[in-house]
Amino acid sequence: MGPLTFVSGRFIIAALALVPLILIFERNGGQPGELRDTLRYGLMTGAIVFIAGTLQQTGIDMTQQAGKAAFINGLYTVLVPLLSIALGKKLSLLTALGAGSAFVGLYFLSVSDGFGSIVLGDVLIFLGAIGWAFHILMIDAFAPRVRPLRLAMVQFATCGVLAGIGMLLFEQPQIAQLQAGLIPLLYGGLLSSAVAYTLQMLFQRNVEASKAAIIYSMESLFAALAGFLLLGEIMGWRGYLGGALMFLGIILSQMKTQKEKQG
Repeated sequence: MGPLTFVSGRFIIAALALVPLILIFERNGGQPGELRDTLRYGLMTGAIVFIAGTLQQTGIDMTQQAGKAAFINGLYTVLVPLLSIALGKKLSLLTALGAGSAFVGLYFLSVSDGFGSIVLGDVLIFLGAIGWAFHILMIDAFAPRVRPLRLAMVQFATCGVLAGIGMLLFEQPQIAQLQAGLIPLLYGGLLSSAVAYTLQMLFQRNVEASKAAIIYSMESLFAALAGFLLLGEIMGWRGYLGGALMFLGIILSQMKTQKEKQG
């Protein structure tokens, strides 16, 4: 199936999965104006998830390498502290070194032996990573203000509807395609969306964006391992060197100097 079809199906399933949980745990009305804020924040984060998710899924469809795509996508954990500068935070030396290491790693991972030949799919995944970085910062700002399950459901529904519109305009979904991809759709909708993103909403309310990003960075490692163990993907020495440099950059970008710890 096309990337827009997958994104739409995945997030519509995720939105529907949260309905019974909301009826059980968040049935009572919240503070005055909370519903309005939930809709507003959910529409904003849902639009970001749609853009980032579509770019990521399209890039993966073009490259056909899950481990490689995950390492590139992991750059959002480097971009989070860089974008935080807009919120008045200073760029530390370790963050600068981490960003440099990650981008060198991106070169080895994405550029073939021919100098300067970057695959379009890699570029799309990187653009998606920028979107995920904004998403983390938005959740950091919005999640403490509203009920997380409601925010997650509005976010999922917004993304699903936007992707559905794009699906009808640019793709030709077939019932046979949905049936053939039912297991990935259910996994993406229930586990990687309804469970994972909702847990992000719940726990990032009490965790700083930079500290949350270091935890999220582990997805790169797990994806590379899954690509090797389940799909038999072998990225070659350039790919593994690039992945190692990117992972090093992710770690460095989240570390604090002794001066920062004392401050």
